[in-house]
Amino acid sequence: MTMTYYTLGNSGLRVSRLALGTMTFGTEWGWGADRETARAMFDAYVEAGGNFFDTADLYTGGTAESWLGEFIADRGLRDRAVIATKFTFNADPGNPNAGGNGRKNILRAVDASLKRLGTDYIDLYLLHVWDSLTPAEEVMRTMDDLVRAGKIRHVGLSDVPAWYAARAQTIAELRGYEPVSALQLEYSLAERSIEHEFVPFGTRHGAGIMVWSPLASGLLSGKYRPTQDGNAGRLDGFRNTTHPGFQKFTERNWAIVAELEKVAAELGRSMPQVAVNWVATQPGIASVILGATKLAQLQDNLAALDFTIPTELRARLDHVSKTPPPFPYSFFGSEIQARVTGGAVTGDKPSGYAPPLLVEGDAVSITSR
Repeated sequence: MTMTYYTLGNSGLRVSRLALGTMTFGTEWGWGADRETARAMFDAYVEAGGNFFDTADLYTGGTAESWLGEFIADRGLRDRAVIATKFTFNADPGNPNAGGNGRKNILRAVDASLKRLGTDYIDLYLLHVWDSLTPAEEVMRTMDDLVRAGKIRHVGLSDVPAWYAARAQTIAELRGYEPVSALQLEYSLAERSIEHEFVPFGTRHGAGIMVWSPLASGLLSGKYRPTQDGNAGRLDGFRNTTHPGFQKFTERNWAIVAELEKVAAELGRSMPQVAVNWVATQPGIASVILGATKLAQLQDNLAALDFTIPTELRARLDHVSKTPPPFPYSFFGSEIQARVTGGAVTGDKPSGYAPPLLVEGDAVSITSR
């Protein structure tokens, strides 16, 4: 197989198109991979040419960061590895400043992550989730201070409103802070909301998108069926949960699963491979995070970019997963545009008319050994 690398957003940081997620490293949450399995998945990913590792201080109570740091050190890979980790969530109940996106918690969290990872710098440091409180000015100033102090190299945002991301980037540009190089967001055939705001923002303003949950919490893996014998109880349990990550069991999504299964069969590929390939080759996507609990699952996912989805099959996936655009995008149709231009025919500027925006940079290929 081959692994390709893109520069992340407008930065010079080269990352593999498939990233290794470590939320499954550890069994503290009642599921996940034990140390031996986690190490085997890490080794398989590295041997496939991968260099991009995603973790967070919250994952499995810190085990994920600790194991990742140990695995990287054992193989002497720190200079080759690109480590992304995140802060926001509180691991100290009763202490309101041990979580959130305020300066006090960011400075506490980064030192704790550096210690667990066994490194003196983090390549990409991300705000994990919007706390609906801390001003973007405080976050971006603190992150820039960490860059200047040498503790982090690049800045990212995960799971924030698009307006907040835009404000953060504007503040960085205006004040000369380190800009946002990455947006980490949920995206899959079953969840395409980011296409309306985040993809245009990322491509225009230099933030590469890192995708989480490309298999829609496992829905697109093929292991779930709406009427599968012996599985109804599990599906009912998921339907009753309030966690947004599991709100996937709808008639629309079952139709997506059915079409994905047909397309995968025609391609002679697994459903996860096709689902990951579709996501990775969408506009604005820099890297797709792979999360697995078994080595075989990861090995299957690592082959997701070894083929091309033909145009006609891609069109079928696009059609079955398409959702009506929300307002105001539903308002920007051809009739409105005709009234804007007075009926004159307009189009894109010809190639070479203006310098193109750098989005992901040039891909570099290597052959895995």
